[in-house]
Amino acid sequence: MIQNFTLFIPVFPLLAFAIIVLLTRRNNRLSAWIAIVGIIMALVLSLGVFLESLAEGPELAQHPFYAAPIVWYPYGLATMNFGWFVDPIGSVMLFMVPTVCLMIFIYSVAYMRHSHVDEQGHHIQEDDPRYSHFFAYISLFTAMMLLLVISSSLLQFFIAWEVMGFCSYALIGFWSFRGLKEHHIDEAQVGRARGASIKAFLVTRVGDILLLTGMILLLLVTGTLDFTQMFNPDGLNNVLLADSPLPGMTWLTLIALLIFGGTVGKSAQFPLHIWLPDAMEGPTPVSALIHAATMVSAGIFLIIRMFPLFVVDSQTGGNAMMWVAIIGAFTAIFAATIGLAQNDIKRVLAYSTISQLGYMLAALGIGAFVAGSFHLIMHAFFKALLFLAAGAVIHSVGTNDMLKMGGLWRKMPITFITFMIGAFALMGIFPFAGFWSKDEILLEALRAGFYGEASPQTQTIRFVYICLAIAAFLTALYTGRQIFLTFFGKPRDEHAYEHAHESPITMWAPLAVLATFTTFLGLWNAPFIGAFTHYIGEGGLMGLPQAFEHTAFDQLAWISMFLSLGIAIGGLIVAYLIYGFRPVAAGQPDPFARLGIIYKVLVNKYWLDELYGYKINLDGTVQRGLLIRFAGALSRGSYWLDRKVIDGLVNLAGWFGRILARLWGWFDARIIDGIVNATASVTGEIAGWWRTMQTGDVQNYALIAAAGAMAFAIIFLLRSFT
Repeated sequence: MIQNFTLFIPVFPLLAFAIIVLLTRRNNRLSAWIAIVGIIMALVLSLGVFLESLAEGPELAQHPFYAAPIVWYPYGLATMNFGWFVDPIGSVMLFMVPTVCLMIFIYSVAYMRHSHVDEQGHHIQEDDPRYSHFFAYISLFTAMMLLLVISSSLLQFFIAWEVMGFCSYALIGFWSFRGLKEHHIDEAQVGRARGASIKAFLVTRVGDILLLTGMILLLLVTGTLDFTQMFNPDGLNNVLLADSPLPGMTWLTLIALLIFGGTVGKSAQFPLHIWLPDAMEGPTPVSALIHAATMVSAGIFLIIRMFPLFVVDSQTGGNAMMWVAIIGAFTAIFAATIGLAQNDIKRVLAYSTISQLGYMLAALGIGAFVAGSFHLIMHAFFKALLFLAAGAVIHSVGTNDMLKMGGLWRKMPITFITFMIGAFALMGIFPFAGFWSKDEILLEALRAGFYGEASPQTQTIRFVYICLAIAAFLTALYTGRQIFLTFFGKPRDEHAYEHAHESPITMWAPLAVLATFTTFLGLWNAPFIGAFTHYIGEGGLMGLPQAFEHTAFDQLAWISMFLSLGIAIGGLIVAYLIYGFRPVAAGQPDPFARLGIIYKVLVNKYWLDELYGYKINLDGTVQRGLLIRFAGALSRGSYWLDRKVIDGLVNLAGWFGRILARLWGWFDARIIDGIVNATASVTGEIAGWWRTMQTGDVQNYALIAAAGAMAFAIIFLLRSFT
């Protein structure tokens, strides 16, 4: 059985990483091929496990492929084991992750070659100076994502999660230093990359600390982090029966919220979203990896994997799922508003990712497990397509600024067509992948919030639907803006336009493959097929034996479908009226600038970086936010207090102690020792005098006795007379 080799899936890209680092790092082409072969082998084995999982059907949910043969360490009477755990949604992730990553790897072969003009005016093509390092990093990145997907325990999951954090730091900051002969980056980009990598690492650590805390508490109350043991009735009952840790909150709610904190950091949800847009300073294939197949998808997959915990919490009166829904819905609309005012083609997509991740979490928060999971898979394909197409544009014109583009559909027809397919999927236009997944989320929210039975969660679900509907309109608006600024109208920078050209086949072929998936994969869960719902939902999850309800394709579904499609088309029409009907000319300000203070707020991203983040300027300088500066001032004040006051008091106490010690030494030597010595001297003198009386002569003793008796007689007579 192929599933017995599941643990080898991440081994192939991990071996590719090791071979490149140790043996082939000086040979760029060989390193690239080793990385590609590693991901191909992982894909072949993943597809084998996926097909075997499909043969098992929905029953796989309650009886997943599981084994944990590697003993990590013993604790108490138990052991912490590593192995694999593959249920239906895990098997679909095994199909998605290596497929998307393979396309990104192939694309990177050409993307990581740069062109420049030498002193003689010749156009020179050369590999990035750290070409091999790049393929080593993305191989490790992919290996850890695959390990995370198949993890049999939360500890194994967390180890892969943390190594991915390091990989993201290394790849976002890939251009954070520059050799003397490097022409493809300048010092400003070096500064931006350095700041972005630090920012990403520190912000995601906040979420990781919350997740680790939740894991520790979970281990304390259940005694295990193994998924099969954690989600059995005994494991869940151990959590439910534990004493309440905080007033009005159960262990289950507290642990679920801490785990969700890890997702907020990793999947860039408000308020820890601030790292992801600046992560665009890495090479574009890195952006595609982070936004589509690895980093941020891992945060959503964490909630999916721990979903039984959230559901049981909700069934017992907890509110963790409510907070997942609220944060997700708010982030969806919040990020969409910022995307309206960004001019960097990749930053628009970055805020789009934050918004779409909010969609997924909102769906999971209202209990729409199948819809949220399906959108995670569909989003990976069309967002990878959009980022790689945007990278092809950047690679061609040499700028990220959409206000310096325009008219590029003539120069880059293949890139244009594939970008349009991805954009239509993102907007939710029929029949592309995003239409089927986003529409199902909106339908679930509409049905539960406005047409279901009244419950304490009804108002929350209505809030979720309104936020997601508005976000859908804004998504179509900023995506349409991106299309019209980039590909239509007249060129706004003649030099960039003349330099533009279609990408080589190693770049547009992956775009074509991803575009094909984006066009047809959504049919997997179309109402007239419903295969995804059948496979993912009908078996429930381990710990949740009941099936997830199938979304009926009734009159309400038709209404929701046309409503969501109308919202998307409406946003696209508004974008056309603003940016397409009268295209922006060279030197003309953005039409949205007429919104005045609103536009300024959106351009500055609500000044959250200035408030509590880490603002990275275009010139490569960084500006710490008020909260960070306050923390720095507090640290400096604490340092001053420690050095000047605390240390001063400690030193004063030490000085005073030394004075007391000296005084006590003098008193002890002169007074105490003097009294002791005087007592000894007097005793010695008395003893010496007394010793002279001891002569050993009996006559002397008799004389003394007679004298004594006479003395007593005289005293007696005197007392008698008186």
